[in-house]
Amino acid sequence: MRSLVFIPFLALFIACNSDSSRSKTDFSPIPYKVPVTFADSSVLDTFYGKVVADPFRWLEDDRSDATAAWVSAQNRASFGYLEQNPFREPIRKRLEEIWNYERTTPPEQIGKYYYYFKNDGLQNQSLLFRKAGLDGSEEIILDPNKFSEDGTTALGSYAFSKSGKYLAYQTSTGGSDWRTIHVKDLETGADLEDTVNWVKFSEIAWAADGFFYSRYPNPQEGEELSAISEFQQVYYHRIGDKQESDQIVFADRSNPNRGFAAETTEDEHYLVLSVWESTSGNALYFRDLTQANSNFTPIVEDIKDDYILVGHQDGFLYFRTNNNADNWRLIRISAQNPSPGYWEDVLPAMEFEVLRDVHFFNGNFVASYLKDAISQVRVHDLEGKLKGQVQLPGIGTVSDFTGNADSAEAFFAFSSFAQPGTIYRLDLNNLVADVYHAPRINFNAEQYTTKQVWFESRDGTKVPMFLTYKKDLVMDGRRPTLLYGYGGFDISILPSFQVKRTALLENGGIYAVANIRGGGEFGKAWHLAGVQDKKQNVFDDFQAAAEYLIDQGYTSSEKLAIEGRSNGGLLIGACITQRPDLYKVAFPQVGVLDMLRYHKFTIGAAWASDYGLSDNEKGFDYLIAYSPLHNVIPADYPATMITTADHDDRVFPAHSFKFAAELQRMQQGKQLILIRIETNAGHGAGMSTEKQIQEAADMLSFMFYQMKEPIIYE
Repeated sequence: MRSLVFIPFLALFIACNSDSSRSKTDFSPIPYKVPVTFADSSVLDTFYGKVVADPFRWLEDDRSDATAAWVSAQNRASFGYLEQNPFREPIRKRLEEIWNYERTTPPEQIGKYYYYFKNDGLQNQSLLFRKAGLDGSEEIILDPNKFSEDGTTALGSYAFSKSGKYLAYQTSTGGSDWRTIHVKDLETGADLEDTVNWVKFSEIAWAADGFFYSRYPNPQEGEELSAISEFQQVYYHRIGDKQESDQIVFADRSNPNRGFAAETTEDEHYLVLSVWESTSGNALYFRDLTQANSNFTPIVEDIKDDYILVGHQDGFLYFRTNNNADNWRLIRISAQNPSPGYWEDVLPAMEFEVLRDVHFFNGNFVASYLKDAISQVRVHDLEGKLKGQVQLPGIGTVSDFTGNADSAEAFFAFSSFAQPGTIYRLDLNNLVADVYHAPRINFNAEQYTTKQVWFESRDGTKVPMFLTYKKDLVMDGRRPTLLYGYGGFDISILPSFQVKRTALLENGGIYAVANIRGGGEFGKAWHLAGVQDKKQNVFDDFQAAAEYLIDQGYTSSEKLAIEGRSNGGLLIGACITQRPDLYKVAFPQVGVLDMLRYHKFTIGAAWASDYGLSDNEKGFDYLIAYSPLHNVIPADYPATMITTADHDDRVFPAHSFKFAAELQRMQQGKQLILIRIETNAGHGAGMSTEKQIQEAADMLSFMFYQMKEPIIYE
């Protein structure tokens, strides 16, 4: 699956944007009337003898007229308020200026062509280009901006056939997780009639004249965005056939919550099947595609550890795994003797570094490690012997490696908090990485610095945090600061450039990223220290990060904002209900906020490995102890902007609806509680550039105005 840079700006602009030019905004209150939400006191659940009220459950019905009216009323109030914020338009204009730079992905050689995505700046979605040779002429292959008139149909994952003749790609509408697979003939440029519908959480794995994919049964009409996703199956689609003729390759009728990821090795010799139930752990099977009617051979049948395919060479399959290796290792498995007793270590686990990624290029393993959440890249031979380390520019993150098993060149992207992604070409003969494409951006990265600090959490655990700010910034204890966190699902939050942070930095702010437990920055043990009955560690870490920023004189509670998305939205919801006094502004985005019912919608049941379930008494006890929705009491809460989207079928928007209604009802202070509901958008993937800019401007203008912090753009 594929995922979708510095010149100094004009001295005049820098001079005009000094702190002395800040506006004299009087920060008069902007009118805002809280919409009244009906609370149904009759909705009660009993869990193990404890009665739990759910007065806003009616908002879970995303098809009802009442919910639609509520969404409309909330958006009228919220956008009516945001549109009156004097900072909104200046920040939006400045973000648009910075956003307007050419960015590209590392090129990928398929046959005689190099393929890559490029965005001229403000295009809503990046275009797929190709050229014959690195110096060839560009040719547009796919323009996702033409998928729909309103730009709400986005490109998902894609895959090229081995021959380079075909491109299969997924599209989603309105931000939904549902995908449709289309096929383009790259020789003629024609779009084929092949269409595969109701695909979700699926790879595209080419083999011969077709591809493997995973899909769920068609949802009932009207339940497309809310129904539980169950009974996923693997199919094979042959080019030219109707979807109705697609062959079922794998199904499990006994385990409705299991999902399947089908991958083929680069040489299409083997089909590898990963079986998952949650976000951690997978069983593993493979099948020899060179043998007609071959069966799947099990490698691992328990769903406990993670196994990620790296490649195939001479009858051996290579996997990156955390089996018996908290910090991950690379193993070699014989297709003739795949049982664990025959596995071999190629890159053993390291004590202080996490093996984050491995690629097989030109008879080498190019391995990306994390050391204290900072990227390191090393190259090893097939036996694991170190050949050398790739020199990187500094504190940052390596991503998006491209290359082939038989090529001596590879490409990758490198970015940091202050500098956009730069594309490097790596010569695997001498391990020298040269700049292939550097962006030209209207933002002076040289003015900013990033440093890593360590703080102590409540239980004494040392936790790192990145701080980015202007080099000459005076730390007076009142710097407007945005603290970001995630803390879940083994996901690492690493140094990366985001245009939306630039306006904060230019206005003398600090951007802080805390690498709290629950993530993958320090391996499996770090992740497991923040799951289920240990989830409170995640919130304690984040609150300790906030206290550190205040104690060390960077900021104060009156100048501190916090932000998190999805599982990070849960983090923010839990922190403001536990410590409402600690923060001035909060942004819980597309959050999981009802911990007693999260598993009853869409793919929610797959999160149980991190959260646990209220279906058992132990799970209920620790979930209700921190569930944001169930811990809102009458209190003085920080100014809060909850964000969600009407087509979010990853984290059902009712989480945010119910939480907003409860916070608005219980707010005892004068700070605003509003909810911003994006229309024709989903969990975040595929959001148009225009929508991203406007959301970022709304958030930053809300933050600065609530803090009574002047900006330099007026």
